[in-house]
Amino acid sequence: MSTNSLFSPFNLKTLNLKNRIVMAPMTRSFSPNGTPTEQVASYYQKRAEDEVGLILSEGTVIDRPSSSNDANVPHFYGNEALKGWKKVIDEVHAAGGKMGPQIWHMGIMDNHHSGWVPPVPFEGPSGFNRPDLRNGIAMSEKDIENTILAFGKAAADAKKLGFDTIEIHGAHGYLIDQFFRAETNLREDIYGGKTLPERNRFAIEVVKEIRKQVGNDFAVIMRFSQFKPSDYNYKLAKNPQELEAWLTPIVDAGVDILHCSQRRFWEPEFEDSDLNFAGWAKKVTGTPTITVGSVGLSSDFFGAFAGESSEPTSLEELTRRFDRGDFDLVAVGRPLLSDPNWAAKIKAGKTAELKGFSKEALGELVLE
Repeated sequence: MSTNSLFSPFNLKTLNLKNRIVMAPMTRSFSPNGTPTEQVASYYQKRAEDEVGLILSEGTVIDRPSSSNDANVPHFYGNEALKGWKKVIDEVHAAGGKMGPQIWHMGIMDNHHSGWVPPVPFEGPSGFNRPDLRNGIAMSEKDIENTILAFGKAAADAKKLGFDTIEIHGAHGYLIDQFFRAETNLREDIYGGKTLPERNRFAIEVVKEIRKQVGNDFAVIMRFSQFKPSDYNYKLAKNPQELEAWLTPIVDAGVDILHCSQRRFWEPEFEDSDLNFAGWAKKVTGTPTITVGSVGLSSDFFGAFAGESSEPTSLEELTRRFDRGDFDLVAVGRPLLSDPNWAAKIKAGKTAELKGFSKEALGELVLE
């Protein structure tokens, strides 16, 4: 099956993409004291040179004292960090690429293996980052208000620096996701509630503030996941009706594209249909979606941390689903970590030259 359709243009507001290939956000921890380096800029520029349609940066944290658990995760605030990001976007644009930062607050976290801790306790809807681990404090309403403003400021700075879009990280058990989840959102005020639509309030207010700061014509993406790293089988929405009730108000608040994270893109989200998470999200909201999850590789991302290697696999099933209209964009992670030329090789049909993936690639910025 031809992959030509994956190399068709995509246009939405400030996003004018030459193809449907997206570099997925992947935390790299190569920004000392939160400042992206020349090497980080070169890393992104190289992917832009080689046919990636849209680059979404690694998670980059907003201006809250405990938004990160890692001293080397980049910041999206402060003069030095923003100067670093300005160099990144200028080099990506010079290479003909498009890019958005993924703006992030980690919420309640485990302590980092390095021993580094933020200057104040982790913050979240409650003190929990999963039902069995309390490792921080519950945010006051003033904390929540200031955090919403910090998300908006990061988005405004991204637009000012010249980025083409922004992505809000609302997945994988981090702060926004902690508000979604009943087991970690134990609040009894307006940011809590027994139902998922009630627990949407924080996310909706973040989106509205971002939209206020960037205007109506700037493309806004938001990333979601059903699974949690502590529970791969978890589902926030257990059926299409719950999915619609969860996502539609967030779209109405101002999200243009839903980035639907799952471990394996080919797995059906609900019974009685082979639609995946992105397919269902598009069906119930009518909004463009990004699919992601083990694209082009034989095993999932979490296996990489356990030392599993992955070999290149066919894109036939991905292309079948794309051509059917299930989703609009395709995010690729690990293949682009280890091989900057992955998209160019796919476009040229040079599948015999594709590289596999090993966990060693997580520990370096591959530039060749």
